[in-house]
Amino acid sequence: MRCPFCGVEDTKVIDSRLANEGYMVRRRRECQSCAERFTTFESAELVMPRVIKNDNRREPFDEDKLRSSMQVALEKRPVNTESVDAALSHIKRRLLEMGEREIASRVLGDLVMDELRQLDQVAYVRFASVYRSFQDVNAFREEIDRLEQEPSQELKEKQLALLPEGEPRKKPK
Repeated sequence: MRCPFCGVEDTKVIDSRLANEGYMVRRRRECQSCAERFTTFESAELVMPRVIKNDNRREPFDEDKLRSSMQVALEKRPVNTESVDAALSHIKRRLLEMGEREIASRVLGDLVMDELRQLDQVAYVRFASVYRSFQDVNAFREEIDRLEQEPSQELKEKQLALLPEGEPRKKPK
């Protein structure tokens, strides 16, 4: 690996660890010439399905485009970069698990909405408003009402159980 600071090819790996839920390797390197340190990431190169747009055009899957659309929805929201990276990995993994060579943009949009719903509800509504082309305030209100009635898995996990696990329900006397 060439040093990004001085251009010398002689760099040494000083630390390796798994990143991004084990789908990536993070390596800390040190240049043998200038002693600068830097980080590299290694991941498997997989063939992602092509995306079929609404007008039937086919485009290659573009992770940067997906990331930027999610970041627009997450603008000024308290969501860290690692969470966004993990959400992108989940989306890509789900696309690969489908095993299709082409997928409809609608499917990709639904996957993004699922991930945003888990990350941040405001970002979810922002994305949904563009993705579903909300026409008026009532469409926003309906989506927010639906969101409030379906708490995210994370919110469900944070809530305390009404009854301790395994304890039978007592009938009132």
